[in-house]
Order: sequence, then C-alpha cells, then structure tokens
Amino acid sequence: MSETKVPGETKPPRSIGRRLAILAPAAIFAALAVIFIIRLEQGGNSSLIPSALIDRPVPVTVLPPLAGLDRPGIDSADFLGKVTLVNIWASWCGPCREEHPFLEQLATDKRINLVGINYKDQPTNARAFLGQLGNPYAAVGVDEKGRSSIDWGVYGVPETFVVGRDGTIRYKFVGPLSAESLEKVMMPEIEKALAGS
Repeated sequence: MSETKVPGETKPPRSIGRRLAILAPAAIFAALAVIFIIRLEQGGNSSLIPSALIDRPVPVTVLPPLAGLDRPGIDSADFLGKVTLVNIWASWCGPCREEHPFLEQLATDKRINLVGINYKDQPTNARAFLGQLGNPYAAVGVDEKGRSSIDWGVYGVPETFVVGRDGTIRYKFVGPLSAESLEKVMMPEIEKALAGS
C-alpha cells in the first residue's frame, strides 16, 4: 500500500540533533584544515607555538639516570651558572632520530650544557638508541611516566629548551632540529642566552 500525498501537506522538519550530527564532522574537518594550512604557510615555524614558561624559572626537576649509562641523572639545580639545553627525546620517536646529528653538533660547543630527558621509554631501547647514534648528553634523566615533561609544558617529543645561566627558560623549540632551524633559530637563541639577554 503506497502513501498518498495530501495536497498542502508538508514533510516534518529534520530534527536539529540530526542536522548537527551531519554538520559537526564537516565543521571539525574544516577547522583542522585551516590550522594545517596556517602551519604550512608559517613554514612549520615552531617558535610561533606559545609557551607559558618563557622567562620563568625551570620547573624543579630531579630525575634518575638512565641505568647502564655512564652519565648522571638530571637535577635542575645544576643548571645555574651555565646555559643549558634541555632536549626531550625517546627511542620510539622517529623525529628524534632525525635531529640527533644536530644535537651531536651542539654537544661540541663547550659554552653550553646539553642534557636529555628520556620520555616514557624503555631503558634497553633508550640505551640502544644512544649506543647506535652516539650520546651527546652530559646528563640523561629518565621521565618514565612523563610527569616531569608535563611540568615543562611538553606537547610531544622532541622538544628543546634553552635555559639561561639564571635558571630561567629563555626559548622553547617544538619539533626536530634541522640544519636550517639550528642555524636560523636555535643558535641565535643560544647566543642571546650566552649574552645574558
């Protein structure tokens, strides 16, 4: 039996909830697309990602050393009196592998202290990573549960912080270092910290 349409009869309007269910995914996709395009136009400039910790003292950080490594753990009290780079890394992080040669290059600069926070990693994998690629760090602290990294405001790995002689965070670089970012971004920030500005 087929429905017969009565003249003048209109279809009931679709419910608002059903319309939202259809439009919400499209709106979310559009917002993400806009963010992606903006990031591309900025050339991936990580310095545009704000950090509430810039010009503030480093969080109190005391981390045990990576077992089986001939380096001490990390104590943020040791940062005072020297410019320190704090690199957050993990063996499971592909971009950490990409940036590693640039960390090795930074480690040759005797004016700075380079330390690493090993983030949510297995000790065996972390040691293998450093054994294969080299260990540029003067100290390696283990952040097994990621609590210290949260205190530092870490979005993900890798991230690198420039800490001034006074123990204040001067700069935060999000993402892997490259030849270009090392020359154009990180070294100028290091030089500023060394100059005390």
